[in-house]
Amino acid sequence: MKIALLGYGKMGKVIEKIALERGHEIVLKKGSQNNFEGLLQADIAIDFSLPHVAVENITECLNNNIAVVSGTTGWLEHYNTIVQLCNEKNGSFIYGSNFSLGVNIFFELNAYLAKMMKNLGQYKVSMEEIHHTQKLDAPSGTAITLAEGIINNSNYTNWTLDTPKENEIKIEAKRIGTVPGTHSIFYDSSVDQIEIKHTAHNREGFALGSVVAAEWLIGKKGVFTMKDVLNIK
Repeated sequence: MKIALLGYGKMGKVIEKIALERGHEIVLKKGSQNNFEGLLQADIAIDFSLPHVAVENITECLNNNIAVVSGTTGWLEHYNTIVQLCNEKNGSFIYGSNFSLGVNIFFELNAYLAKMMKNLGQYKVSMEEIHHTQKLDAPSGTAITLAEGIINNSNYTNWTLDTPKENEIKIEAKRIGTVPGTHSIFYDSSVDQIEIKHTAHNREGFALGSVVAAEWLIGKKGVFTMKDVLNIK
């Protein structure tokens, strides 16, 4: 594949390394000051940029019939607009709040546990996510996906960073050092606690997953998720 990297920070550089190791070619490395020169040579774009430029990056790809995989979080108020554009252009698009293969298994485990705990009202659920100090959005997109997984399978109706009201999930978002990403779900009762946790050791899991998703997306049309990539029913 010929890949355009939209966002050439720490993640972009790790994606480049893995893509080259897997035999692909990088035709564009778009940093904060770059334009889209070279985009039309690409078979696919991988966007790990910033929330305020992600929509522009994805739109430019779809308008030029370039398939795009986006792992940028913090822009999802525009998600439905991007889906509509993708469908109008008969394009190809995958958004993932987290492309780590392990995290996507964790998403499924989280939803399954929420179903099991739904009728056990003595347990109150809360969440914690820890990321590096350069991460701009809080809570993380991964934490939001985890919260939605609980909401969709329980009596909870919302999440909050503040003091939770009835049927709200409290998310504590911490920014510490260079932590690549740790997410914990807690079910607390007066007698015990159940905890599930995913800890990323480095960025390579996220990068590998995004390249695998790009490889899978080539030749397909539509809007997909990592569930499609991993064939998770």
